[in-house]
Amino acid sequence: MTRHFLTLLDLTPEELGYLLQRAVELKTMQRTGQFHEPMRGKTLGMIFEKSSTRTRVSFEVAMTQFGGASIFLSSRDTQLGRGEPVEDSARVLSRMVDAVMIRTFDHGTVETFAQHSRVPVINALTDDFHPCQLLADMQTYVEHRGEIKGRKVVWVGDGNNMCNSYINAARQFDFQLVVACPEGFEPDAALMADNAGRVSVVRDPREAVAGAHLVTTDVWASMGQEQEQQERARHFAPYQVTPALMDLADEQALFMHCLPAHRGEEISHDMLDDPRSVVWDEAENRLHAQKALLEFLLHGQH
Repeated sequence: MTRHFLTLLDLTPEELGYLLQRAVELKTMQRTGQFHEPMRGKTLGMIFEKSSTRTRVSFEVAMTQFGGASIFLSSRDTQLGRGEPVEDSARVLSRMVDAVMIRTFDHGTVETFAQHSRVPVINALTDDFHPCQLLADMQTYVEHRGEIKGRKVVWVGDGNNMCNSYINAARQFDFQLVVACPEGFEPDAALMADNAGRVSVVRDPREAVAGAHLVTTDVWASMGQEQEQQERARHFAPYQVTPALMDLADEQALFMHCLPAHRGEEISHDMLDDPRSVVWDEAENRLHAQKALLEFLLHGQH
């Protein structure tokens, strides 16, 4: 049966744990110059309806290091952008490539594509979820602090696709999540209800981060929301993550941001350079976590 990765819930907690362990192994192998080419002769189709830096580079490099190939397809390059039904594109592409990665707006697009695809489909970001980023985030925490189970994680800012994926992560990796956001910017209500015992909303970010083991945030206006930037800045101004805010967290707390960051907005100008910040490791780990994911979807556990 073809496995897909549209949200973190598509894999079991045990499989996700394996992916993190495997990502660390693959990272070590790459750094010590060990060649591992399970994708020789295989091709990843990469569909981008939203622009990207980290996602495109990490998936392309992953396939190159694995001995495979990747094809970049923007909406300008495919019939998807000209109104071909998603299911027809899925039927055709999945007869030619070995896996498909999609970065788009509507989460329904990746769901429909997966339903009609013969090969694994990976959600590389939709308006609702960003599960690949969570693999990298969880790998980064494990590398620096060990198991995240039972820890307190605080999301500061907009209840967006990243926040929704953190809710799924709380369920799958068994940690407590506190969301600090202004009224009207809460994460998905159904997701919140499904995880009521694990996720809570607190309005005051200072109260939220008290004793936190991981503090994370994202831009105030996601792609497609740029026209709301000024209005959002007014609501989110008290939610900037600063070293002073981090001082209220546990002394072993880490800070993460999925990037790109807007210094002076959701974070202070000096936050990325704070010793508690692990954002550069987090960004690099997109490569290693996605290599583990690709290997798992095409070849199973090793």
